[in-house]
Amino acid sequence: MTFTGFEKTDFDIFFIDGLDERMAAIRTHIQPKFKAIGDALIDDMAALAGNEMYVHIAKHARRTKNPPKDTWMAFSHDKRGYKKHPHFQIGLFDDHVFLWLAYIYEMPGKQDVGERFLQHIDELKRTIPDNYVISLDHTKKDAESMDTVDLEKALTRFRDVKKGEFLVGRHFQADDPLLQDGDRFIQIAKHTFETLIPIYRMSF
Repeated sequence: MTFTGFEKTDFDIFFIDGLDERMAAIRTHIQPKFKAIGDALIDDMAALAGNEMYVHIAKHARRTKNPPKDTWMAFSHDKRGYKKHPHFQIGLFDDHVFLWLAYIYEMPGKQDVGERFLQHIDELKRTIPDNYVISLDHTKKDAESMDTVDLEKALTRFRDVKKGEFLVGRHFQADDPLLQDGDRFIQIAKHTFETLIPIYRMSF
């Protein structure tokens, strides 16, 4: 399958009531697109990272009642999982697509990574474009523009708070024509991750 883009119907899935019903739609309509994106990008991701990379598609297996508000895929150097490592994400909420370099709370040693980022905060500011966004909680839609965020405060929280997270990347609204052009989206995703790869490398 070739990725041809995201459609309005993909975002409408998050308005389907019921865990089983929404998950069936995610498996049928969105996960094949994630696999196609992964197939298109995996070699580039490995070249950027300088090592083998693996595609992980969220299964939402722990859910027993509430349907997911978003869904995603991840690129990680670990074949067995991604949550405990710095990883790249592509995913959807009901109103936007996100591209992230993600550090979530399950990651051991995040205090060390947070401290390293704080020590190199000027380099991060030079690396991250002003139109990129920062999130401190992967479960929420909220994100703040890089040109307004207090980066030192965000990184200090990531370092010091047990549930603290740090995600940096881009948002594209559901009605952005870019999302309907599969080839263009793949190129934008590749360029976004290429922009963020110096931060990823700083993590290790």
